[in-house]
Amino acid sequence: MLVDSFAAPMFATNCWVIAPKAGSECVVVDPGMPDVSSQLQELLTKHSLKPVAVIATHGHLDHTFSIQPIADGYQIPAYIHSLDREALAHPERIHGRDFVATLSGYEFVEPGDVRELRSGQTVELVGMKFTAIHSPGHTAGSMMFEIDNELLVSGDVLFAGSIGRTDLPSGSAEDMEQTLRKKVLTLADHLRVLPGHGEETTIAIEKKSNPYLTTLKGRF
Repeated sequence: MLVDSFAAPMFATNCWVIAPKAGSECVVVDPGMPDVSSQLQELLTKHSLKPVAVIATHGHLDHTFSIQPIADGYQIPAYIHSLDREALAHPERIHGRDFVATLSGYEFVEPGDVRELRSGQTVELVGMKFTAIHSPGHTAGSMMFEIDNELLVSGDVLFAGSIGRTDLPSGSAEDMEQTLRKKVLTLADHLRVLPGHGEETTIAIEKKSNPYLTTLKGRF
């Protein structure tokens, strides 16, 4: 399996590219902001990859800003949870006022082919099984993706040593606690975690050292 990434210039959001091997088709996850199409093309050229889908772990602009130019440019579908889909065209609905104010003059539109995902749904892409795990808390439609029992794309649900914020519109601390308890702590230790920001980690490491998880484990 080939896994590579780059950090978008704004907010250092990880854009992950996942493929069976070099010279094959691939899936792009969370292309951020500003338009990262040229950075993505450099990575694709490096490994001789052809994108067949783009996935958003949630609707925040630092993860979705480049979805429309990439999806429409390569004529590929974009996947997102149904609860966060409206943010593709109306990002102001799940962002704070200060951030939205910086976007005056921008017009946002959906890609031509948007496909909604729900929890537990498995999509087969590039010969791999991407299983969607609805993980609300950071946003109402946040998702993680388990891939072939090897990888976990965690978006802004789980970071190395931390978790995503819950104070923006559609976020919920209560929902995040339930997600961590029922969706994260139940995952297999061996999974390699590809987060939305920061360094990759593993579920085993996070169960042992992430304070947000160790606190919950102590309540069992």
